[in-house]
Order: sequence, then structure tokens, then C-alpha cells
Amino acid sequence: MPIRHAIWKVGAQPQQLGETILPSERALEDMIVAAPRILSDEWMLIGRQEDTGFGGRIDLLAVAPDGSLVLIELKRNRTPREVVAQAIDYAVWVEGLKAEDIAAVYGRFAPGRELSADFRARFGQPLDEEALNQSHQIIIVAASLDASSERIVGYLNDRDIAINVLCFQVFALDDQQLISRSWLLDPVHTQVSATITSKSDREREPWNGEFYASFGQGRERQWADAIRYGFICAGGGAWYSNTLNLLNVGDRVWVKAPGYGFVGVGRVTGPAQIITDFQVLTPEGERPALDVLTGAAYHRDFVNDPERAEYIVPIEWQKTVPIEEAVSELGMFGNQNTVCKPTTPKWRTTVERLKERWKVE
Repeated sequence: MPIRHAIWKVGAQPQQLGETILPSERALEDMIVAAPRILSDEWMLIGRQEDTGFGGRIDLLAVAPDGSLVLIELKRNRTPREVVAQAIDYAVWVEGLKAEDIAAVYGRFAPGRELSADFRARFGQPLDEEALNQSHQIIIVAASLDASSERIVGYLNDRDIAINVLCFQVFALDDQQLISRSWLLDPVHTQVSATITSKSDREREPWNGEFYASFGQGRERQWADAIRYGFICAGGGAWYSNTLNLLNVGDRVWVKAPGYGFVGVGRVTGPAQIITDFQVLTPEGERPALDVLTGAAYHRDFVNDPERAEYIVPIEWQKTVPIEEAVSELGMFGNQNTVCKPTTPKWRTTVERLKERWKVE
């Protein structure tokens, strides 16, 4: 279904704004480089107009917080299905990039800068060279989407190929131009698909119904709080918090604290909530989470920003261990996404090992 917007100027006599076009793809590309949030606030641009060696150049390349790459192909006018094929062709080149290749790409994009240092400054965590480019997404940015392209993108997504389309429209307002955007698919779906198709876990099997969750123990949140009050949480950006919405009441979640190991398993008892709405049960009764959880920041600075605030999912624990007793064994599954549905044999064997160790049925 075509994605179209209409914008009206507010007034006693509302006036619909007319559509226009950008002068060139380069103008759109320049705007994105100047303000990457036009695409996403969760990615860091690392490359522009890179020669693929396949007779073409990718428009933009970005990296996500988990080290996965994002190939961005821009098309100013209507996108034929050949554009999807071109983007997939370029993705073959992206998939083959090694850490040193990616560092060189960034060196050309930001001369004199260091990728690892800028990654840490951008995301607040070190760049794991082993995780870099373990998976990737394909993003097509276009003024509109023809039916053939939409069918192809839908077909690929049904088979867990991480591809999405960002449709934009340009409107004229007096002597100015305004731009709007909308995603063809929920970006969380594409993010999760990229996780499923990780290069290190290409062997696939049916999902076992057990969710994986990452709990970032540290300055922002404390695992001891999660044990005591029954929750998992994430925040600091939509990339981290949106995957919490994959969970439904009754789902079972195995929780890992990156850098420590697996620390608990439990059942979801409610939907994800912004931390300002979440109540915790204390001996004195229910109290606002932010009044009780004083041992960590829980992104208090962003409580008025729905995209960057902390979100909490209530959990009824079946088994937990203190952070210092976290289970970490060679070959156990791990991922930087807050929540995911792994389909690799490594996940099944991880769950089986934890069930045996923790005596969980």
C-alpha cells in the first residue's frame, strides 16, 4: 500500500501544502549527513559514496550500536524494483567488509578521526571488533514505492532478510521546503531480522519459543534492583528500548548481563512501560519506580523524551543469581539487542544448559 502524507497549514481557513521535489539526490544526501536523525537517531554514519568494486557506489553507510552495518541507498524519484536488486548487490560488498576495511571507510568519511573512539563517544560503549559487521540492514530511501518493490521487500522480510524502505515527501511552504518521512515496516522488525541473520550464526533452526534479553548492568541500571522488584529494562534510545515491545504476557525470557553472563529467567507479566508510569511493590505498598530505584541513573535525564527514556517490563522470576554469580560458558549465546528471538542452535543449547544448571523446567 503506497505511503502518502498530506500536510495542512493551520488557520481559520486550513491550507493544504503542495508537494514538490528536491533538486537532486545529492541534496537529500547532504541533509542526511548534516542531520542523520532524518534517518535514525540510533545509527552513526561512517561512509559516503564508497566504491563497491561492482560498478557502483553506495550512497551512505552507517553502524548501529551492536556493530551491525546499515547500507543506505537513496532514490529521489519513484523507485523501480531494480533499485532493490541494486541495493542487494551492494549488500554483498558490505557483508565482505572486515574490521580494517570499515576503519578505512571511516577514515575517508572523517579524515583524522578514529572509528573506535568515535563509536565509544557516540554510543557510550567500546566497539567490539568481533561483533563489527556480523550482520547488516538494507535501507532504501525513496520518494515513493511501486507495488513491485513493495512485494519484493515484503517477500524478503518474511524470510528474515533485513531490508526496509523509508519513504519521504517534500512539501512547499512559501519559499521553504518541508520534508516528512514514514517507514514501510516497523524498524524494530528490520533490526531483529538483522540479528537473526548474523554471520556468526548462519546455521538456522525453528525458534524454540524462548526469548533472549540483554540487561546492561552498570551506571544506568542495577541487576540487584531487577531481582528485588521484578523487571527488565532498557533506554537511552529507541534502538535499545523498542525491542522490549516484542514481549507479551506469559513469554519466558532468559536474561544476560553483557560482560558478566546469564543472571536470570522469568515470565513477562505486563507490557513495556515508560519508567515514569511504572510502579514497584515495596513493604509500604506500590511506589513510583523512580522514587525507589535510586542506585542507578535509569536515564533520569530523559524522562520527558519518549524516545530516550528508560522503559520497564515487569517479570515474575523463576530463577535469578547475583551479578557476581552470572553464568558464562564458552559457546553460550550473546547479543547486544535488548530482546531478540534467536534461531541458531547455539541458543537452543544455551537454554538447555541453563535449564540443567538452574533446575528450571
